Amino acid sequence: MSDDWPHDPDGEEGSEGRRKYGHAVLAKKIDEEEDFPLSAEEYVADYGDHPVRISHEQVVSVEEIFEHVDAEEFEDFVEFHRTLGEAMRENGYWFYEGAEQFVDA
Repeated sequence: MSDDWPHDPDGEEGSEGRRKYGHAVLAKKIDEEEDFPLSAEEYVADYGDHPVRISHEQVVSVEEIFEHVDAEEFEDFVEFHRTLGEAMRENGYWFYEGAEQFVDA
């Protein structure tokens, strides 16, 4: 764990069976009912320095993931999920078994 992060990405409980990994961490920072449409710029301003555990060996910042996102705004939760998931898979931030089958979907 690097001292560069404002907090431990896994918290005191660890990664809860991997539920605090990758895409789930990004989605848990927003309220599906109240935060949309969601500005990518505002999201990064609020959470850019937050850590996201990609694998058991790799932690990156929210800002690093968003460097690969072209969208400026997300209309709803589904669009946010799809856009972030695609960017993560295409740029090596998604290490789940079978992820490659969704890249061209």
